Amino acid sequence: DSRSLGGQTGGPAEMSWSWSERHVDEYHVQGYTVFESILPASLVGELRHSCDAARHLAREKAGPQTQRLQPVFDYDIDHTPFTAFAELPELVDALQRTLSPGHTHGHADGLGVLLEPADLPWCTHWHRDWRDNISGLDLDRWEADYRDIDLFNQVNCALYEDSSTWVVPGSHLRPDLPRERSRFPERPIDGPGLDGLEGSSRERACLQYCTSMPGARQLHLAAGDFCLYRNTLWHIGNYVPYRRRATLHDFIDTPAYRSWRQREVSAANRRREAGQGMANPNRDH
Repeated sequence: DSRSLGGQTGGPAEMSWSWSERHVDEYHVQGYTVFESILPASLVGELRHSCDAARHLAREKAGPQTQRLQPVFDYDIDHTPFTAFAELPELVDALQRTLSPGHTHGHADGLGVLLEPADLPWCTHWHRDWRDNISGLDLDRWEADYRDIDLFNQVNCALYEDSSTWVVPGSHLRPDLPRERSRFPERPIDGPGLDGLEGSSRERACLQYCTSMPGARQLHLAAGDFCLYRNTLWHIGNYVPYRRRATLHDFIDTPAYRSWRQREVSAANRRREAGQGMANPNRDH
């Protein structure tokens, strides 16, 4: 298997990582690209061990259905492999070649781990980050800035095979299409109707919700794959308890993005205090 963590069959050597211009092309056209098998197998194993402790802490803190511990550096687990992840030379180089030397990952206030729910299937609602999940956000600002490559870059790095994420490729480049506005006319966007459902019925309802978005595509990551994506894509996470998950989740930071977040979060807070809720791009813009 050319994508196995152990490299070529019959030998202990790691697979070599190779960056190419296709990663830039994919990122700008699709809104995502995958650095395949960029994490060494040894680091994947060390991260899995630390994420086992993270899974325990997350469920102890927020219950069995929780799917996230973030930021991991705030919790009493072994941080050594997360620091190694942040400093991995091949990964730093790939990010800088795809974006710029000013784009950085693995920050203490951002890096987290996404986990499988313990008991029941579950999925998020379809969304484009900030616009569809921050109450009080100024839609004019988001509309003006969502194509800016210094902003809105995000990461899923799989430590086990992970097919939880769905996207609409290319949606980061444009406003919503009429069929997307028709599918989700209201804000906040409703998730799937799961009341009273359990087991396979709940799993089926989540899957049908995912596929109800026109143009949806499921992403498939192998252990050690690093997916860089624009969070202004239409995207969603869909999770089942029988599939083990430990996926590092992070944003790519820049000075411009830090400034944007500080400014727009403060403005959103003021708007909420003034009684304004989540604006609807289908009506309020």
